[in-house]
Amino acid sequence: MYDVKSLKAEEFISDEEVLETLRYADEHKNDRKLIDEILEKARPKKTGRGVECAGLSHREASVLLACEDPEVIEKVYALAREIKEAFYGDRIVMFAPLYLSNYCVNKCVYCPYHYQNKDIPRKKLTQDEVRDEVIALQDMGHKRLAIEAGEDPVNNPIEYILDCIKTIYSIKHKNGAIRRVNVNIAATTVENYRKLREAGIGTYILFQETYHKESYEVLHPAGPKHNYAYHTEAMDRAMEGGIDDVGLGVLFGLDKYRYEFAALLMHAEHLEAVHGVGPHTISVPRLRRASDIDLDSFDNGIDDDTFAKIVACIRIAVPYTGMIISTRESEACREKVIGLGVSQISGGSRTSVGGYAGYTPDERPHDTEQFDVSDQRSLDEVVKWLMDLGYIPSFCTACYREGRTGDRFMALCKVGQIQNCCHPNALMTLQEYLTDYASPETKAVGEALIAREIQNVPDEKRRARAIEYLDEIKNDGKRDFRF
Repeated sequence: MYDVKSLKAEEFISDEEVLETLRYADEHKNDRKLIDEILEKARPKKTGRGVECAGLSHREASVLLACEDPEVIEKVYALAREIKEAFYGDRIVMFAPLYLSNYCVNKCVYCPYHYQNKDIPRKKLTQDEVRDEVIALQDMGHKRLAIEAGEDPVNNPIEYILDCIKTIYSIKHKNGAIRRVNVNIAATTVENYRKLREAGIGTYILFQETYHKESYEVLHPAGPKHNYAYHTEAMDRAMEGGIDDVGLGVLFGLDKYRYEFAALLMHAEHLEAVHGVGPHTISVPRLRRASDIDLDSFDNGIDDDTFAKIVACIRIAVPYTGMIISTRESEACREKVIGLGVSQISGGSRTSVGGYAGYTPDERPHDTEQFDVSDQRSLDEVVKWLMDLGYIPSFCTACYREGRTGDRFMALCKVGQIQNCCHPNALMTLQEYLTDYASPETKAVGEALIAREIQNVPDEKRRARAIEYLDEIKNDGKRDFRF
């Protein structure tokens, strides 16, 4: 039985409800009157408090995803762009993954870290090696990391993860500092989530991989991750442990994408109904080739056009939720979906353990990679590319350090006040990057962009103060201003 407020996985992600949703979408995918009503409901509307969006239910959004009419699809894309502009503007948040260990006791059939893979060397970073990796990332210009580790209670216990977080935050190299650590590790206990919160993490991220229970159990035949309910209920435990920013995601290509889409939105609705705040981010990775993984054995892959449509429909359904795309995707694909709703991207990424220290921007080790990286450009190249496209690369972490998380962030976002915080913060952190790390060409493009964009800060007093801060960053060597 479907119950959005239930704490049981098979009730808030009800297979019966998902299948009924797909039937409903098929029955109504050509109903132009209904589709127009859905699009109108989702459109941003000005109120006395600012701009607000109603979002869509999983059923309404599934109708849009099922529709194949080119004219409707263009309307969906146009609305996704409108919503993205209303709440995120032209800002794109930058981050990098940091792989700590590829030891794992699970047997996930799509991941090269599964314990039976003998083709990759096993590696776990020491704290000195973590330090070297962080310095390398700081020297690239990164301020925000997402740490990754396989599930192994012996090699990667929670104490190891906490030690790594402490090490990361402790390193101040030249003008560099990692100001926010997001954590992508296996489902764990409420007690361990409390420990992660106390360690000062940003967002706790956990990909569901697939919401289809039968497929999930086949894809995870052995190891603790085999437990569908324990994995699917992890976000409730994280929130019980005090982590109010959580990130959802599925691995598109494992099962039917329309099933995953509906269930993903049901999970977001569940978090909102139970905890008063939905996911802070949604990630949209696609299955990629890797060591010991044969893509030909998976037959649910999706093409770039379908992928773009999924991104647009998610943006319309959950307008206030950040969306993340990684270097799994090509430059061309990333360019398309950024405009349709993506708000965070990685740059200069390595998906191997120890992949940064000791390597030039053009070098990358492949022996411990979790997946093939499609976009292999350096961070500087990605930053300049974004600015050439009219976007503002942001290294901002201010909301987390100012306590604007969970429902407090959403409250500000829903009335449009984030623009008075995020826009100047993005420009100030971009100026830090330009001053400390950028190539001369990137610096010239960026400083021209900042000179234009600072005029778009709505609040006059904040705009004037931000101009002063920008001058101090550029000319006086000061860092880490924030609103």
